[in-house]
Amino acid sequence: MHIKFPFDSSSPVVGEASIDINKSIHDVFAYVGEHFFDNYPKWAVEVVEFEPLDSDSVFIGAKAKQVRKDNGAKTESIFEITDYQPDQKLAFQGVGAPYRHSYLLETDKPNSSTHLTFRFELLELDVFMRPFQKLIRSAIEDGAENTVENIKNLIAVEYN
Repeated sequence: MHIKFPFDSSSPVVGEASIDINKSIHDVFAYVGEHFFDNYPKWAVEVVEFEPLDSDSVFIGAKAKQVRKDNGAKTESIFEITDYQPDQKLAFQGVGAPYRHSYLLETDKPNSSTHLTFRFELLELDVFMRPFQKLIRSAIEDGAENTVENIKNLIAVEYN
């Protein structure tokens, strides 16, 4: 007998948010991508400890260790940069932990404002957490909104 669950256990739980930043795509990517290891703990306020493991340079395969404090619980993970395309995209994924972060940048003109999209994917959900998938998705979406707002505010301060 095959049991059918009322939720999809194989698809990731995703949260995504976008924002327009009144800076050039190069300035936004410099902050988010080129200087990621310096700036990530500034916009990810739940990160209480952060350490690049390979160097301070950002490149595909570079790893970092983070300790996050979410709702009072500390979790430690190592992640690896999986995609790095200057002025377009930065992505990293947990090593041994099922998550992915992506930062996508778009613009109409080289020196006009930049459209930044942040996407967080929880690639797997433990069986006991699956009934709470909608609640988890809502929390992830709220976190994504906070992330793009934090980045926009930090860039405004940094480049003024």
